[in-house]
Amino acid sequence: MLKNKNIGAIPLVQSLRGYHARYQSDIHRLVDLVHTSSPGLFLRELASRPEAVGAVLPSSRQLARQMAAQVPLEGDGLVVELGAGTGSVTQALLDRGINPQRLWVVERSAAFVQHLRHRFPMLTVVGGDAAELDLLLPANRRVDTIVSSLPLRSLPIDTVAAILGKCRQCLMADSQLVQFTYALWSHDAALFQGFTEADSHYAWANLPPARVRVFRRDSSAAH
Repeated sequence: MLKNKNIGAIPLVQSLRGYHARYQSDIHRLVDLVHTSSPGLFLRELASRPEAVGAVLPSSRQLARQMAAQVPLEGDGLVVELGAGTGSVTQALLDRGINPQRLWVVERSAAFVQHLRHRFPMLTVVGGDAAELDLLLPANRRVDTIVSSLPLRSLPIDTVAAILGKCRQCLMADSQLVQFTYALWSHDAALFQGFTEADSHYAWANLPPARVRVFRRDSSAAH
């Protein structure tokens, strides 16, 4: 009986080996997809650099649309996006009608930069630190709006000061900064010196809920 059972098991083992060989390439492609798709890439970056990602989930469509809605369509200056991540807000800006030639995407994570360049081949995606924003933008090109998804509340205060200082430097007096936060009722005027908060909107369906804040650059802080 044992001999017959062993003989019967041989075709089963061979069949399993054949199945593995047949579908091995598909399994590898699935693993690659998990690693390079937006959700998989986001989770990988969150695990390795939580302080830089600053969120447990990518921005929802509602939040992305809410941020994009604050960007005026008129004008020929740059629309600069900071901390684009996997591109949720980037896509919303394009869907709103922002000319791809105006959109300048800045992202620090090399993995996100590679993903963004693949997803948006028509855009300029620059790898670099927002604290050195003036070095990452074309010289003598007006900036109309900066759209920031940077996790300012989770970054060191000196880093935040450097980033906002560069934003003030790059914006004209009538330009604006759009920034979202998970702090729904924060009062941090001291942090945004040189800016006046002009408006705010809430994205309640985002997880967690978020607030989109629109700042105008003070005329007293002009070049």
